[in-house]
Amino acid sequence: MIVFDRTDFDMTVRGALAAASPVAAVKAAYARIRAYEAIDPAVWVALVPEEQALAAARALEAAGPLGKPLYGVPFAVKDNIDTVGLPTTAACPAYAYQPAEDAPVVARQKAAGAILVGRTNMDQIATGLVGTRSPHGAPRCVVDRDYISGGSSSGSAVAVAAGLVAFALGTDTAGSGRVPAAFNTIVGIKPTRGLLSTRGVVPACASLDCVTVFARTVGDGDRVRRVAQGFDPADPWSRTARPVPLPPCPRIGVLAPADRDFAGDHAAAALYAAAIDRARDLGWDVVEIDYAPFREAAALLYAGPWVAEREAAVGDFIRANTSACDPTVAGIVLGGDRYSARDAFDGTTRLKALLRRAEGQWETMDALLLPTAPTQYRVADVLADPIHLNATLGLYTNFVNLFDLAAVAVPAGVRPPGGEKGGLPFGVTLIGPAFSDGALAGLGDALHRSRDETAGPPVRGHDGTVHLAVVGAHLRGQPLSHQLSDRGAAFLRTDRTAPDYRLYALAGATPAKPGLVRVPGYQGPGLEVEVWALSHAAFGVVTEEVPPPLAIGTVTLADGARVKGFVCEPAGLDGAEEVTRYGGWRAWRAARTPPEPNSSVG
Repeated sequence: MIVFDRTDFDMTVRGALAAASPVAAVKAAYARIRAYEAIDPAVWVALVPEEQALAAARALEAAGPLGKPLYGVPFAVKDNIDTVGLPTTAACPAYAYQPAEDAPVVARQKAAGAILVGRTNMDQIATGLVGTRSPHGAPRCVVDRDYISGGSSSGSAVAVAAGLVAFALGTDTAGSGRVPAAFNTIVGIKPTRGLLSTRGVVPACASLDCVTVFARTVGDGDRVRRVAQGFDPADPWSRTARPVPLPPCPRIGVLAPADRDFAGDHAAAALYAAAIDRARDLGWDVVEIDYAPFREAAALLYAGPWVAEREAAVGDFIRANTSACDPTVAGIVLGGDRYSARDAFDGTTRLKALLRRAEGQWETMDALLLPTAPTQYRVADVLADPIHLNATLGLYTNFVNLFDLAAVAVPAGVRPPGGEKGGLPFGVTLIGPAFSDGALAGLGDALHRSRDETAGPPVRGHDGTVHLAVVGAHLRGQPLSHQLSDRGAAFLRTDRTAPDYRLYALAGATPAKPGLVRVPGYQGPGLEVEVWALSHAAFGVVTEEVPPPLAIGTVTLADGARVKGFVCEPAGLDGAEEVTRYGGWRAWRAARTPPEPNSSVG
C-alpha cells in the first residue's frame, strides 16, 4: 500500500541547494508537511512556526551562500536533541524543559545554512527499535501504514523518507539510526562514538549514544555528518577524529548461511544474498565470518549492566512520573536497578572477552556487510508483543556501539509483491572500525548505487583513496586496465566530464593515444570516463608511468565534482584528430574500420 508519491519533487540536500532560494525551499517543505499530516499525523512533536522559519530563510538570502554548504536546506531534529525555542521532551511531555542553547550538532547545521523546521517523534527516552512507544502515536512505514517505521528515531526517518525535509538528525544506541532507515528506503549514517558531540542530547546510555543522520543518499548524509562533527571540549564523550582508511577493494565479512536469521522472512534473506552478490560485482572480496562474538555482544545490551546506565540517566524521573511514561519504556529502564557494581565489572569483562574474539574475525575482513534488521513487523503485532519483537530487530545492530564501530545503512531492495510483506523495503549496513566513517561512506555509496542509479551524486574524496578518471586504455576491457586492477584499484563508476572538454587522437602514435583537454567556454557533449579508487601509493606508481605529452591533472565531472585524471599537454595536440563528437574513446574506436588491436595510456 503506497501512501505517498515522492517522485514529483526532490527534497534532498542537493535538491534543496538547487532550489530557487532558501525561502522557496522552506515554503515547499511546509507545504509537504501539511499534505503528509493527513496521511501520518504522528511524525512531528513540534514544528517551528512557518513564519519564523521563513524569517530565517530571508536572513540567509540577505547574507548569501558564501561559506554555507547547507544554504537553505530544511532539516528536522529528533525530540531528544536540544533546539532553542522548542522544548525538549524525548516524547514524554512530563519531561519537557526549555533548552538555553542549541545542541552543538544543531548549531553546526544552522551555521552551515540549514533551516530547522521541527522536532520529530520518537520512542520515548530513545528506548526501542520499533517506533510505537510514544504518546504522540506511532509514525508508520512510508510504504505501508500497517507496518512500523522503526525506532527510536521514527519521526526523523519518516520525515526524510516522505520528502518533508532534506535530512534529519536522530540518535543511535542500539540501532535507532539504522533500523528506521532500512524500513523506509533511506540512508542512515551512524558515526563513530564521540565523532559528533552528544552535548544537549537526552542520554539513553551516555557511553554508547551517537547522533545520527538520515538522508535520501549517502552523499547527502555524509555531507551533513562532516558538517556536524567536531571535537567538543565540553562533552566528556567527545573524541578527536583520526580518519582510518579502508582498501579500495576491501575484504567484506558476511554472515555464513548458518548465521542468517531472518525470523522466517525468506524475501529478506534473498535480498541479503543479492546484496552480497552486488558486493562481489564491485570487486570486493567477500568472506564468511563467525558471527558468534557479535551476536553474543548484541545480547549484552539489554541483558546486562548497560540497562543500569539507562536507569542512572532517567530512572529517578520515571519513578516519580511513572503514570506519564510508556509502560514498556518504564519497565525496561527501571529494570536497571537490579544490577550491582559487580555486575557492571562482570559485564565489562565479558564485553572485553567478546571484543578479543571478534578481533580474530577482523583479521580476515576490513568491513562487515550485515542485514540492518532481520524482518519488519506490523504495528499491531508489536503492540501485542513489544519486548520480544523489539529484541529481534536488534540482532544485527545492538553490538555496533558496544564494539566502538562506525556504520552506514543503505537501501538494498524491495520484497517482491504478493505475500504478507510484499513491497516492503529491505536494507543492509556496512560496518567498519572506529573513525572509518569517510571510507564507509564511499563503500556504502557504491553499494547503494549498484542497485539504484538515482542514488544522488557519488561520494567523492572521503574514503582515504585517490579517485582517478581514465579516458582511454585504462578503461575496463582495454589493454592497460590491468595496471589499475593489479595495484588494487577499485572501479567505482562510469561518469562523464563537464561539457568544456575536448578529446583528440594524438598524431603519430602507434597504437593511438587519447588526449583530453579542457577548453573553457566550450560546450560539448561531455566525454565518457571511468572513475577508479586507488591507494595513495598505487596512485604514485601510476603517475610515474604516464609518458609525455600525457599527464595527470584535475578533471571536472558533469556534476561539478573534481577528481584526478589523464590529461594532455597542449603541445601534444599538433596534428591530432579531434574525436570529441563520438562522446568517448570507446565509441571512437568502435567507429573505426578496422579497429586497432591496441590502444595506449589514458
